[in-house]
Amino acid sequence: MSFDLDIGHASERGPRERLEDFAAVVRPMPQHEAYGVIAALADGVSSGGGGLEAAQTAVLSITGDYHATPPTWDTSVALDRLIGTCNAWLADHNRRRHPFKDQPLGMTTLTALVLRGHGYTLAHVGDTRAWLVRGQECTPLTQDHSMGGGEFQNGLTRALGMEDAVRVDHSEGDVQIGDVFVLTSDGVHGVLKRQQIATIAQQDGSAQEASQALVAKALAAGGRDNASALVIRVRGLAAALLDDAQRRGRQLPAPQRLSEGDVIDDMVVMNHVASNGVHRLYKVRDRRNGDLLALKTLHEGRAGDPEERAMLAHEAWLSARVTERGARGLVRSIERDNPSYFYALFEWLEGQPLHDLLPSRRFSVAEVVEGASAICRALGRLHQHGVIHRDVKPDNIHLGADGAWRLLDLGVALSGQEPKALRALHAGTPSYINPEQWSDDAELAQATPQSDLFALGVTLYQWLTGRLPYGEIEPYQTARYRRDPEAPSRRRPDVPIWLDHIVLKAVARDPRQRFETAEEFLLALERGASRPLNGPGSTPLMTRDPQALWKIALAVSVLVNLLLVYWLVFLPRR
Repeated sequence: MSFDLDIGHASERGPRERLEDFAAVVRPMPQHEAYGVIAALADGVSSGGGGLEAAQTAVLSITGDYHATPPTWDTSVALDRLIGTCNAWLADHNRRRHPFKDQPLGMTTLTALVLRGHGYTLAHVGDTRAWLVRGQECTPLTQDHSMGGGEFQNGLTRALGMEDAVRVDHSEGDVQIGDVFVLTSDGVHGVLKRQQIATIAQQDGSAQEASQALVAKALAAGGRDNASALVIRVRGLAAALLDDAQRRGRQLPAPQRLSEGDVIDDMVVMNHVASNGVHRLYKVRDRRNGDLLALKTLHEGRAGDPEERAMLAHEAWLSARVTERGARGLVRSIERDNPSYFYALFEWLEGQPLHDLLPSRRFSVAEVVEGASAICRALGRLHQHGVIHRDVKPDNIHLGADGAWRLLDLGVALSGQEPKALRALHAGTPSYINPEQWSDDAELAQATPQSDLFALGVTLYQWLTGRLPYGEIEPYQTARYRRDPEAPSRRRPDVPIWLDHIVLKAVARDPRQRFETAEEFLLALERGASRPLNGPGSTPLMTRDPQALWKIALAVSVLVNLLLVYWLVFLPRR
């Protein structure tokens, strides 16, 4: 979903001979919605007309090229590079023109605003200004680079085209529904007071009418310069982006340890559920609607760690992304408007994890198949989004009080946009990790969607038998994978042969024998006995233990040598 904005722009020449202000707003094409909306206003400065050319060049090049920047660039990086390139061109253009007195020298100020996700990013050079009108407050978002009046440079200390390099001011913040962003040239804010700008920007009518009213008011109050105003009213937000979550992770404080009865952002703490030294989990009640929620925050000892902050922000964003269309089998993330602290918020689930149920409850085969199918669907949705869970195990499989099975905890999941520290982490529980991930080959050691399916296969084996197919595995303890696991029916006679084949295929040592996709795994479970899979063959000895031939040769050699020694020592001689 893209932004719902009401946009208005007005520019008047005033008493000046020519208009040298220029502004533009560019909305993204559907394929570039994630880039957001960019707006820019420039106030040209010249002695002979070159200011308009400079202002047009700056605004059109930056707004025109922004949506073509690489998606891996941060918004502030994209703006900085675009503005730097434009400045270099203007400075070179002015240097070439300077020897000829009849050629005007052109420079410009610039304020550029990007609205993306639930945040804004601002880039600024010169004395144009950006304002944020929120409620009764009108906050200036820029600081003038000016020394006051001047005949040619207008007292500017920074402007595009002034020098070969330019220093750009950047800022960022959250966007809320009802916010009004106003970009003005000095012909407006040099005459009108802050409160006047706020009042007119929020007046009844459209944003276009508000921008025209700002310009008209400035000129009527005696303005002696070009007057321009760009008004953007936010009526609806775009989908949240990872940048929004990470920005909050950098800017907001982590809460101290909470106790029962404490209130945080209008949520009452019911009890402290768990702590693992990195995170704390609380059960809270939303006082606005009575909903029970799970609040996950950083442990006080990790609150200042930027990598842990980035990983928790990624988890909250990822959970919201994969459940935004009401996906079943996954835990829904809750977005809180204007949080005061940094935390992740999820729906509260009554029930128990599979790990706690296995010791005391024997699930029927039908119940196991139903649960495994639900987790298969959840994994399929994650994989369709390009997400690898990396920690499928009974602790992260939950049976809700509503009877629904869900996959929990995306804390170590890979999405393609995860922090570097998370990508480098060898995540997962060793007994559920596929054997090739312990390889010295970096490519083989990477987690893939098939890694999740292997972990689900191990979980399914344990679900049925109470045991792990290869036993307890310690990191890099690959020797246990040199034998094929027993069929589940050998430990539990009521397991049908067709389910034996599915489980053994899922946990096969050779990755080529396993399921390739979650959909293939799910289809096998749903078909069951109607279209059973062929039973997997025994893994050849050389595959299970590549050194077996050498071991056999060594054993034969030792035996032959022992026989030879026996013959030499004990057999009678003539």
